[in-house]
Parts: sequence; C-alpha cells; structure tokens
Amino acid sequence: MFEIVLFPIDRSRQAAETASFALKLAQQHESRLVVLSVVEPGQDDPAVAALLEQARGRFEEQGVSCEVLEREGKPAFVICDVADEINADVIVMGTRGLSLEAEDAPSTASRVIQLAPCPVMVVP
Repeated sequence: MFEIVLFPIDRSRQAAETASFALKLAQQHESRLVVLSVVEPGQDDPAVAALLEQARGRFEEQGVSCEVLEREGKPAFVICDVADEINADVIVMGTRGLSLEAEDAPSTASRVIQLAPCPVMVVP
C-alpha cells in the first residue's frame, strides 16, 4: 500500500520517537524509505549530515534500506515539494506539543497536512 514513505527528520526528541513508527511502517509494507532533513535558508548546520547518517544506520540495522536527502528552505513547503517530487505514498512525521495548531503560527505538521500531495501520518 505504501511503496514510498517520506520521513522528515530533525534533532527533536519527537523525531527520534517517530523514527520507530516510520521504521515499522516501512517494514510492514516493504517500502522505500526516504529520510529528509530541511535546513532554513542561510543556516549551515554541519550536524545535519551526521543526523542523516545516524538515521540511515539505524534503519539499515533493522533491514530497511533508505535514501537520505538534505534540502534548504521553509520546512513545510520543502517537505511537500519532495513528497511530490518522489511520488511519496505517505509522509510520516511527528509534532511538537499537544496541539497541531499554535496560537501565533501554525506548526510545520499542520502546514504539511494542509499542503501535502499525499496522506500525512502525524505521530504524537
């Protein structure tokens, strides 16, 4: 059912917890897993490459091969653009806090839900 799973990742605790869900989903459906990290424009973060390699290692230890991508831009827009580009069947991502809607600005997860070209599984 899910041939291509897109898993946007950052350094949050929630992303680490969501990785387990993405792993199980990819294993159950024998999916191609694409791990994506998005950095804000102008922010060079050397830890991103290490984060992506760590994620790749964790998934491959569990028998799931994955592709890693690093892109620059506004996270919600880049996530949706990549989902469209790779023809993702589902986006698996976490959310921070208890609500998808912040009072002052929408969360990345809520923006992705609004803009995504495919279903989005948000793991609390």
